[in-house]
Amino acid sequence: MPKYFVPTARPATPRAARRVRDGYGETAQPDWRTIDWQAHLHQVEIDGTPVNYVDIGSGDRHPVVLVHGLGGQWQNWLENIPRAAQERRVIAIDLPGFGLSPMPRREITIPGYGRTVNALCDLLGLGLVELVGNSMGGFISAEVAIQFPQHVDRLILVSAAGITSADLDRRPIQTLGRIATALTNWSAPLDRKIASRAKARHLALALVARHPSLLKADLAYEGFFKGTGKPGFNDALLACLEYDFRERLPEIGVPTLIVWGEQDSIIPVKDANEFERLIPDSRKVVMTQTGHITMAERPAAFNDLMMDFLAESGPASLAGHGALRS
Repeated sequence: MPKYFVPTARPATPRAARRVRDGYGETAQPDWRTIDWQAHLHQVEIDGTPVNYVDIGSGDRHPVVLVHGLGGQWQNWLENIPRAAQERRVIAIDLPGFGLSPMPRREITIPGYGRTVNALCDLLGLGLVELVGNSMGGFISAEVAIQFPQHVDRLILVSAAGITSADLDRRPIQTLGRIATALTNWSAPLDRKIASRAKARHLALALVARHPSLLKADLAYEGFFKGTGKPGFNDALLACLEYDFRERLPEIGVPTLIVWGEQDSIIPVKDANEFERLIPDSRKVVMTQTGHITMAERPAAFNDLMMDFLAESGPASLAGHGALRS
């Protein structure tokens, strides 16, 4: 068997969405559509590169920092920011090369992105933070917890990269990356039209969401389609494949929650078990009938998990083990 074979879940068919009746794709409260997001957008220069971010909310607890994945943007967290901002200050970043942040001057690497996230926290005077990352953003968030342990209080990894990606053969993945980039660049002018059609949403997002047709059209557009075709995609993809931090994961000394979709078609759910094995104080939650973007597919359930975990004190491992939620 070629070493680049990854036993991920097969994407669901559009017909399968008809059988889902458990809150999948329902808008979380408070509704993100009621917020004037432009009023909360800011930029700061880090290592000579402007970095775009959202800054909203307040509270006397540690701020929450949200880190998007490959091909993403801060809007990946639209369904989660308002809930967290009721209790805490929330920062959501556009990594250099994505969203409204231009390409960095230096080569894109996972450690470099980790330093960028930490530098943003320093510049904003956040002190101890709660880090939440999806996919590549989980890879980066774990790297921050390794590089800068004194700055991280708790860590949430959502379908994080960094395990299977370290074993993949680069050549076929690079080819897939180039194809994906070409497709997203081609589809960018049609995004609003695609988002308005359930079948088209399914075709466009079948790899990242289990039932894309059940996602609201405006969330699909604002949260995900607008992030396509950005210049950092290929370099960030290579950065994920070239960096292996598995031997250092036991260095993570903060309570860690690992959240995964049982039907993730991009990163296999078995990686959740490996993160849990390697990170000393961790526990995992696997959501059924859910894909790679749990925070957008089941935002209400995810928000409950996130806020409950961040409100805990003491070790993560004492509060549960191997939970399964639908």
